[in-house]
Amino acid sequence: MKALLLFLLLLPTLLRGQTGTLTGAIHDAKHSAVPFASVAIVGTGLGATADAAGRFRLPNVPAGTLRLHLSAVGYTAAERDTTLAEGQTLNLQLLLTGEPAVLNEVVVTGVSRATEIRRSPVPIATLARREINLNANTNVIDAAVRGIPGLSAVTTGPNVSKPFIRGLGYNRVLTLYNGLRQEGQQWGDEHGVEIDGYDIERVEVVKGPASLLYGSDAVAGVVNLLPGLPSGPEGQLGGEALTEYQSNNGLIGNSLGLNYQKNGFQTSFRTSHRLARDYRNRVDGLVYNTGFREFNLTGMAGVVKPWGSSHWYLTLYDNQQEIPDGSRDSLSRAFTRQVAESELDDIKNRPRVGRGELKSYAIAPLHQSIRHYRIFTKTQMQLGSGQLNLLLGAQQNRRREFNHPTAPAQPGLALDLTTYTYDVRYHLPAWQGLEMSVGSNGMAQVNRHQDATDFPIPDYNLLDAGTFLLIKKPLGKLELSGGLRYDTRLVTWDDFYVAPNPRTGFEGAAGPRTADAELQFPAFQRRYQGVSASLGASYVATEQLTLRANLARGYRAPNIPEIGSNGLDPGAHIVYLGNRSFQPEFSWQQDVGMLWHQPTLDASVEVFHNYVENFIYQARLLDAVGQPVVIVPGNTTYQFQQAAARLYGIEASLNVRPAALPWLALSSSMALVNGQNEDAKLVENQGNAARYLPLIPPLRARAEARATLPARAGRLTGTYFRASLDGSARQNRFYALDNTETATPGYALLGLGAGTTFRTRAGREAVQLFLQVDNVLDVAYQSHLNRLKYFEYYEGSPNGRSGIYNPGRNVSAKVVVPF
Repeated sequence: MKALLLFLLLLPTLLRGQTGTLTGAIHDAKHSAVPFASVAIVGTGLGATADAAGRFRLPNVPAGTLRLHLSAVGYTAAERDTTLAEGQTLNLQLLLTGEPAVLNEVVVTGVSRATEIRRSPVPIATLARREINLNANTNVIDAAVRGIPGLSAVTTGPNVSKPFIRGLGYNRVLTLYNGLRQEGQQWGDEHGVEIDGYDIERVEVVKGPASLLYGSDAVAGVVNLLPGLPSGPEGQLGGEALTEYQSNNGLIGNSLGLNYQKNGFQTSFRTSHRLARDYRNRVDGLVYNTGFREFNLTGMAGVVKPWGSSHWYLTLYDNQQEIPDGSRDSLSRAFTRQVAESELDDIKNRPRVGRGELKSYAIAPLHQSIRHYRIFTKTQMQLGSGQLNLLLGAQQNRRREFNHPTAPAQPGLALDLTTYTYDVRYHLPAWQGLEMSVGSNGMAQVNRHQDATDFPIPDYNLLDAGTFLLIKKPLGKLELSGGLRYDTRLVTWDDFYVAPNPRTGFEGAAGPRTADAELQFPAFQRRYQGVSASLGASYVATEQLTLRANLARGYRAPNIPEIGSNGLDPGAHIVYLGNRSFQPEFSWQQDVGMLWHQPTLDASVEVFHNYVENFIYQARLLDAVGQPVVIVPGNTTYQFQQAAARLYGIEASLNVRPAALPWLALSSSMALVNGQNEDAKLVENQGNAARYLPLIPPLRARAEARATLPARAGRLTGTYFRASLDGSARQNRFYALDNTETATPGYALLGLGAGTTFRTRAGREAVQLFLQVDNVLDVAYQSHLNRLKYFEYYEGSPNGRSGIYNPGRNVSAKVVVPF
């Protein structure tokens, strides 16, 4: 590692390149200037912001073939290829058109090199910062779910959302922050994504096996959360200030971002804070213990030179997240709170929560405390006619769950996860149109319990590494791509004992010779390995129509809870039991898609089929007479199972921009996935109750109409009005064995929004205003993937409603001040 870092730091001084300058102007279809548009060179950190007349200048640009990325508020992002000679000053006239149209966008996630969405055989979707700002979100995953068909989330309250892609989640979906894999105990139901949503400029989602580039844990796809790079005028401090308020849970959010660049040096800094109390709905009123307090710091420093670029990132995420348990008074349905431990805790006689506590912003004694530290570097450099990309990172996740009412300072769960990550890729020079990339990536992990009383998983060590080869070959209108990868993972842990701790009065980690010590996790060592492969093609049948297909084999090693669990996860209120004999999962997925693009219409249809060998899922543990096993009172017991599974479905979208009404944009999308258990013996014995997989989202559709006023001279620009309808069908295909899941009624949610941008007299953006009302009609509903739906202590209730409902009407206002 030290040698690699030394090589990284010294190599730039040994390399030299030739440069030129790009200048020009950006106009729209009516030949009017597009003020303050952004111009960036794809695959580098170079960028600039145009002035009020649409003019820009980019000095010190490496000579050669370049791809420019253009973007501006109210316009569709566009790409333009150009060639810059050594010492040349090239003047360009660039064009932007009204939004939305995304099929020509360039992506970097899940592909070896920057690729147009329509030319990628694997379905890839994107969401830009502008679309994120339009909505009222409690976290960045919720923002992505609203805008990307096929992406859903399992939620535990408003600030814990775990991404699912086409019915698969947890360690099957790899979350990245700017290319660095996010490692933060993501196996847990109540463990969210430790990333500042205000910092994200763009979201890219790979829908399908991405194991080829990223290895295990990307078998269902990838969610890459990308921050922006400085793009303002050289030598000037720029940035933005943001503030927002949401009425449903009183959320108050503030963020300040700063950036600066000059002579190839770039730096940025952001600090964000969000505070929320308990959320509200029409059935439950204020839902006890769903508030949170979140603080983020992000810093970046880097250089962009003719030899390439290198950027260093340092982030801190600090979140105090309350833990709901759903206990109530049986008659009034008022929420109650725990005041005693274990056997002394009488759920039916807990005291009611006062209204003052429900409306307070103070964090309750029973809560999670999560701190996540991250440092990493991304370097890109030219080596001859090829290109080397290198990522090195280290991160630590410190998770504490305080679940003892009689000892609120004593954490029940206390885990420190430290992860070291590397990713190195070399893009060989193109040869007769053939593009080849080779690389390797992996990680080393150490997970350790600290001063805890609950131990759901063992202390473990993990080593993971993989190598890959990717090939892409254009053949006229046909483009072929594919690759091969080999992965290996070594998992080990030593004997782990627990015993009563006289100091705390609870159980604690102990040595083997401690009095009354019990061996909770016997020593374990095993190596997992697998081969991933992919072969796909895209065909530009006409200027409007693109066809694509892909066949992929994915690989995933079992995660630690699946093989090693033996204890209570206090935040989830579940005792998990693992299986040390589990085999890796292997999936065979086929994707077929059709994309249509023209100035007034975009349409897409994607069909997929995924067969998973050795699929791992959770099931309630029953005794010999079929009754649920209770190991810890007040908590359910689940044991991991393994069987074959099949998932298949369809996704479609349609965007219309009527030529006769250029100010109007209509968009709609739908996604359907069906997941079935292929264990014939289990289905034969249990019938339909065991036929379907758990946590499969229902049919979901979304439609939106947006009117954007034409640009005119004056102080207002980009003024829009929008109405949306987000609907979910009834979910009758659910995992009903042992009453693990129940049917979920369908619902439709109406949303209304409006916004505008105020300009200064000089034409520069001064203030952006976003107003949004979600669930306008205050519909009482439960999402099928809402875990709080199952937080119920009684078989029946006076009002006929069980579990906790999703948030009701929410009015939000967001103000962004760029400078």
